[in-house]
Amino acid sequence: MIIKISNLSDGSYNYEFEGEAAEIELSVPYTGRYKTNLELSKLQDQIILDSETRIKVELVCDRCGEEYDQVIKSEYKMVYLLRGTEEENESIDIVYLNADADKINIKDDVRDYALLAIPMKKLCNKDCKGLCYKCGKNLNKGTCECNQNEIDDRWKPLLKINKL
Repeated sequence: MIIKISNLSDGSYNYEFEGEAAEIELSVPYTGRYKTNLELSKLQDQIILDSETRIKVELVCDRCGEEYDQVIKSEYKMVYLLRGTEEENESIDIVYLNADADKINIKDDVRDYALLAIPMKKLCNKDCKGLCYKCGKNLNKGTCECNQNEIDDRWKPLLKINKL
């Protein structure tokens, strides 16, 4: 995923990259193809890159344990400054390049932001009912015969507190 910048004049440019997840060193749960759309704006010694990547992942629901597919979207913005020398910097959003740099490789950035795009709470759907805490039946596939009103003996002493 290399963008040649040496011959770019000031202005806006659009790029599109597609391929398999393995091409950008993503493994399971990334199973499908990725598609990255870039908008690059160049003005003198500054390049602003807006990126959006979509990629299919296979996840396991945190509530019911079922596998499901989801297309995740990762977005990021990066600023490249063409200077006399490359510099180390504290910011992750600004990259300093040599003034004579002729290309930008965005593969690592696309991969890193795709890794960050996996949701913290993985749900097969927002209304997932999860599993019965007694018998373990998947409540999305039907109700179980468990008595949900029955109180576990370990919790019964707490009922006395409520009656005080």
